[in-house]
Amino acid sequence: MKLFTALFFLLASFIVSAKGISIAYDTGKDPVSYAVNKLCPVLIGQGTSVATYSVNNLAALPNIGVVIRGPIPKIFSPYLKAQHFDGLQAEGYKFTRINNGKNLLILSADEVGAMYGLLDLTESIRVNGSFNIPDDKEVAPSLGYRIIKFNLPWSPYRKSPATEVHISVCRDLKFWERFLDMMAANRWNVLSLWNNHPFPYMIRSNSFPKATPFDDDQMKEWQQFWTSLFRMAKARGIQTFIVNWNIVVSPEFAKAYGAQEYNDLSEQVKRYTRESVTQVINEYPDLTGIGVTLADWMGTFNEKMTPQQREDWIEDTFIAGIKAANRPVKFLHRSVLAGDPMAMRNLLDKANLSEPALVEIKFNWSHGHSTPHLAITHDYHSGRLDERFWSPPPTNYKIQWMIRNEDFFILRWGQPDFIRQHIATNSKEYVNGYFVGSEGYIPAQDYSQRPSASKTWQYAFEKQWLFYMMWGRLLYQINTPDDVFSSAFDLRYGKGVGDALLKAYKLCSKMPLRLASFHRSTWDYTLYAEGFLEAEPSSPDGFFDRSSPFISILEFINHETLDPGMLSIPSYVEHLLSKNDIASGLVTPIMLADSSEADSRKVLAILHSLEKKVNEYSGALSSELDDAITWSYLGLYFADKLRAGVALEIYRKTGDANKKQDAINFLHHCVEYWDKVIEYTKDRYMPVPHVSTQHYGNEFKEFAWYLFRDQVIRDVELASETVFK
Repeated sequence: MKLFTALFFLLASFIVSAKGISIAYDTGKDPVSYAVNKLCPVLIGQGTSVATYSVNNLAALPNIGVVIRGPIPKIFSPYLKAQHFDGLQAEGYKFTRINNGKNLLILSADEVGAMYGLLDLTESIRVNGSFNIPDDKEVAPSLGYRIIKFNLPWSPYRKSPATEVHISVCRDLKFWERFLDMMAANRWNVLSLWNNHPFPYMIRSNSFPKATPFDDDQMKEWQQFWTSLFRMAKARGIQTFIVNWNIVVSPEFAKAYGAQEYNDLSEQVKRYTRESVTQVINEYPDLTGIGVTLADWMGTFNEKMTPQQREDWIEDTFIAGIKAANRPVKFLHRSVLAGDPMAMRNLLDKANLSEPALVEIKFNWSHGHSTPHLAITHDYHSGRLDERFWSPPPTNYKIQWMIRNEDFFILRWGQPDFIRQHIATNSKEYVNGYFVGSEGYIPAQDYSQRPSASKTWQYAFEKQWLFYMMWGRLLYQINTPDDVFSSAFDLRYGKGVGDALLKAYKLCSKMPLRLASFHRSTWDYTLYAEGFLEAEPSSPDGFFDRSSPFISILEFINHETLDPGMLSIPSYVEHLLSKNDIASGLVTPIMLADSSEADSRKVLAILHSLEKKVNEYSGALSSELDDAITWSYLGLYFADKLRAGVALEIYRKTGDANKKQDAINFLHHCVEYWDKVIEYTKDRYMPVPHVSTQHYGNEFKEFAWYLFRDQVIRDVELASETVFK
């Protein structure tokens, strides 16, 4: 009988394979169905017919079977036992060959892991050009929370033209479908949506109906939007969070109920906030969690509220609102300007939540794309680190590092070695995830790119595909190899470009990391690395002349470093003049300049070999190349500005006129490199409102590299005017 059964399975497998590819899975699991719907077109596109079946209703072995931990379908019982699922982690999966290697089983602990296994198989087929049974392997996530920070353009934290341009796009579910597809493909598993005050856009408050500006029909449109968005995310294995800033009400609430829009500590506002939290949870069953931040309108700039008073307010509103809801949700508590982690820890101890809370800490403040060494956070005005957030290790919350990107919005970026090092260095026992995203930039409408044949993408995030792919895939699996990324280039632009393009981007993408590590910055507008701007001072101690947002040579010299392993220009010159030894391992400005120049020149050499690949059919390839070239000339500019700074500082300390002339010569080179940046950007990019302009004139309301050429030339003038004292 056993022999007959084995022969039946073998024959059935042969028959199905001869007809095409059969796939069996639990059709009731939306993320699995989603992934199967991504796999089938790839197989069909390669000339293979596809048949799909319910895993619980099979008469023969499928070519591909997807089995989630639990009761084992009868068809697989001769090959599969419960212990085959041992060790599988949440959102992980395993490839197992059965039937003498003729059939593939994708095993998982949950439906999201099954989805990722199918997406992995789909990608392998696309790269290899055909379906072959892959080798056995097991995949486990490196981090449980892989979160995109997405600021919404309505009720925005920062009001500006750069925000308003996205409103219609961000109301379009077609945009979100594409964005969520990107997230699933890159293993992002949480979408966090941020604005000042989300509730009036989601509910009509039962007790305060005038809090929303919308009539009943408009409110239904908004509710349909949120319901659809959360449902689409859930179908892709993506959790959703809304994040409220803190003590904020809508202008309509303030007018109708006699309240202050910000920092109103009345019982009325507490009640409104508490009830809104509960009502949102109850009305949106697919919403995963709710978050709240400290700072700003909790009086943290003039200390009107103590750390304990802030936590008491959160306890009376958000925690109480969550507790009153008809289902549990996850809770995100930001640490920004907490001032005292013990007040936060006490709150979470008392809250007794159903799941550990998420506590987000801003890694190196607003400029996480800098050094992987944790130098500052935003938990205090000073940026000082407070180990009490993680020592002793918490039991009722875990920390997620916030990698804010306020440093490059226009140029493409991708540096997998930095990401790997960052994760490896900072994955502690108390850390279970990362946030990645911007405050001053929304990746929706691409409002910087001029229309051209090379613009083959619709949305801004699609242009920055490498950024999202590298961060997402490496957060999911830190050991994801580089060939995954080079293959992605090949799939986009044709065989033979991937290795060279990846090598080029790995080199040129170090430029903003080096600048942000060398030029210490704090909040959003204290650095915009791709523009070489410092619109606001990061420290009261450094020189800041407010003549423009551009980092002048004098501001560049008189500035501390972020990375403790780097010497500032004044410190380095002091060592040189005193002839003191420089400690081993420290990076000097000249070493940094030499590295920046070497990498930049390597990139230019690499890309020269790819120029012949660019033709009328290459689409965005020319734009990819031009961005890398732009980074390279910025890297050369950075290198000679460092050298100029050292030479000018030596002149200021010694009066050596030759050093002053060296500085002037280096700054003339800087003008030449900046002109090359302009050459590769002016015809491709439009001026954009990326910089803070409240302290500057009309000439600095927009950013484009060509608009700051006068400031680059001004550096030569500043060096010429510098006198020995």
